[in-house]
Amino acid sequence: MQRLSGLDASFLYLETPAQVLHVCGLLTLDGSTVPGGYSFAELQRRLAERVALIPEFRRKLHNPLWNLSHPVWVEDEDFDLDNHLHRIGVPAPGDDRELAELCAHIAGQQLDRAHPLWQFYVIEGLSNGGIAVLIKMHHASIDGVGGASLITYLAGLEPEPPLPEIPRDKQHNSGLPTRVEILRESVEGLVHRPFEMAKLLPELVELVPRWLGKTLRGKGMPVPFTAPRTSLNGTITGHRSVAYAQVDLADVKRVKNAFGVTVNDVVLALVSGALRQFLLGRGELPEDPLVATVPVSVHERTERDHGSNKVSAFFASLPTHLGDPAARVFLLAEANRLSKDHHYDIDADMLADWAQFSPATAFGLGVRAYSSLRLAERHPVVHNLIISNVPGPPMPLYLLGARVTGLYPLGPVFHGAGLNITVFSYEGKVGVGLLGAKELVKDLWPLAEALPEAMTELLKASPA
Repeated sequence: MQRLSGLDASFLYLETPAQVLHVCGLLTLDGSTVPGGYSFAELQRRLAERVALIPEFRRKLHNPLWNLSHPVWVEDEDFDLDNHLHRIGVPAPGDDRELAELCAHIAGQQLDRAHPLWQFYVIEGLSNGGIAVLIKMHHASIDGVGGASLITYLAGLEPEPPLPEIPRDKQHNSGLPTRVEILRESVEGLVHRPFEMAKLLPELVELVPRWLGKTLRGKGMPVPFTAPRTSLNGTITGHRSVAYAQVDLADVKRVKNAFGVTVNDVVLALVSGALRQFLLGRGELPEDPLVATVPVSVHERTERDHGSNKVSAFFASLPTHLGDPAARVFLLAEANRLSKDHHYDIDADMLADWAQFSPATAFGLGVRAYSSLRLAERHPVVHNLIISNVPGPPMPLYLLGARVTGLYPLGPVFHGAGLNITVFSYEGKVGVGLLGAKELVKDLWPLAEALPEAMTELLKASPA
């Protein structure tokens, strides 16, 4: 029995049919690299081999009435790959837009909690003769770094890689716990909670004035609820829109070196330039900079070994109001430096520690009331969008025998912020996945097409 951390479980508690909280990865593949040629039956066989070894693909939620704490992961004793592997065809003409529309439809559907929380869609009929795979996994199971690692278990550096080496004792989840086991562990957790909260409170009390002081002196990250309102910020439904783009990693590094900034600074400058053009095209560019929430991995800083999600986040000011691309880079570099210093004032495990107290019923009722009352449109905007940057492998990968030609992550959206932009570097390219709430942003392709243009703009503005 493995209990979910509070942070992992919060993604379950905050989920509704409108606010679905899984993450997706769209991979385009070259089927001609599969030894003997691509066939769905062969792909199915290869996937089954790996799923049999990797317990994360066979665990499901267990949350009986007598459980007084967060749900637990247990082995699905009736696991059937057919519940997770699907073969579908993209409608004609099978181009990028048709593929994105199909992915948007899949991304808007909730995962069935009676089964392990993942789906694997093999999409055939692409216009270029290739195939695509859309992998969907619940955020309670993985974060960005964990998702990238899990893909590497399915992939390899050659068309016929050896099976992943996983210790035999790690290849299976624990069986179904008894009522006594769940009750005992639940009660023990409840008994210790007041003491755990008492240990955390002094740190929080000391942090708040220091943290707010930096903000008020202009030496910290943007303040929540100060973002300008745009049409991206409102109540969402379960309908999604998707688009994607690719730029050269060498161009990103060229801009980084020319300005003496970081890769993440360039990524945010790239996104800022594209958003500026996108909002100008919609006639709604605000005079003030947009505010983005930027998730940050704490895998290297955390002292906790429990839970799948090891993340924190900071707010970043995006200088979409500036027309000069060089000015955007310099402003972002300084603002990001201050935001990161500000963010590092917070212990890497603080979010996870406090999330342990997240109440399922209160979270569920709260998010439903927030949605039905459309409160996202009645208070100042917390943030405009989410931007995530995940480093990937520099070498080519082969997914179940097929060479990966493109990798585009698609993160979730929330009430009040209907756009998620996730960036993933792979084999000399930077793949950008765009996912939006369809009622707020019906067509994301103008934003996708603005990304290469924003890259060209940055290259032209780079110092010689």
